[in-house]
Amino acid sequence: MTERTTGPTTVPAADEHARVEKAAREAEPARSPWARLLEGGAGRNFGLVAVLVLLGLVGVATAETFLTVSNLLTVLTQASIIGVLTVGVTFVIIGGGIDLSVGKVMALASVWATTVATQSYGWVVMILCAVAVGVGAGLVNGLLIAYGRIVPFIVTLAMLISAQGLAEQISGRRSQIVTDPVIAGIANTRLLGIPLLIYIFAAVVAVGWVVLNRTTFGRRTFAIGGNPEAARLAGLDVRRHTVLLYMVSGLCCGIAAIMIASLTTTGSSTHGTLYELDAIAAVIIGGTLLSGGRGTLIGSILGVLVFTTITNLFVLNNLETDVQNIAKGAIIVVAVLIQARAQRSSVSST
Repeated sequence: MTERTTGPTTVPAADEHARVEKAAREAEPARSPWARLLEGGAGRNFGLVAVLVLLGLVGVATAETFLTVSNLLTVLTQASIIGVLTVGVTFVIIGGGIDLSVGKVMALASVWATTVATQSYGWVVMILCAVAVGVGAGLVNGLLIAYGRIVPFIVTLAMLISAQGLAEQISGRRSQIVTDPVIAGIANTRLLGIPLLIYIFAAVVAVGWVVLNRTTFGRRTFAIGGNPEAARLAGLDVRRHTVLLYMVSGLCCGIAAIMIASLTTTGSSTHGTLYELDAIAAVIIGGTLLSGGRGTLIGSILGVLVFTTITNLFVLNNLETDVQNIAKGAIIVVAVLIQARAQRSSVSST
């Protein structure tokens, strides 16, 4: 057994690890039934499903075409790109961070992957280029946050601005047309009547759920987000894991870049504007705590579907986008108030 020397005595590493975990459990406050219901993934997810059902009833009452197969597929297609970005953002926020750069990193990846030079090498290189740009941006974010000890908000805000500027410089502020037939055909391809973009979205969500809930990487993410100091004392490399979380977010940006380039048949610096806010908002109403350590990927995806459905209802009813934004803002405020109520219940029950 490996031993660790602490002063005059020698303590087995395994015993120290067990004591740290026990201390972390004892430090966690007891939660009331109300707090458990609100903080629990199942309770929050059930509430979001109820919201979707309510929106569905509103849609049926106000728009004849809402429940048509064509419209429902449109909603899922519109949700797919934001949804892929939301998967990465969920990992980062559960790990105790924030990523404001995902929208413009996606735009930069789409521009870089659709330059004439990149497209001349074919669709495989285009995909690899988009993924490399996204992962590279995530790596820079992670290194500056974990090893540079800079606040995540500042780092990712700087990356947002830099990615925007670099995308404009590469593209000359012009949209770059996708000429590769494989990339252009992704959005038009259907399997069993369902767009391929929806399958890609579902695959990313499935892989993300498995990694977050069934792997050591996922357990470490929750541990670091909940209490980074206890995680460090337990032997976890908090800084390295933080870098990996931002690289996961960047990977999702690269995948989303190919999806939006196919859907719009362009790579453009204007892609992804305010997408980061939509992704973060979906994560929040999905039940993930902004302080980290608690959340569910399914809740985040339900949050994406709620926002996308609201957008669809406004379009079908020819309502102004400013009213839509007011509705989204109200939903976010209510979600944060619910989180605050749950946290206050946790404290008062101790």
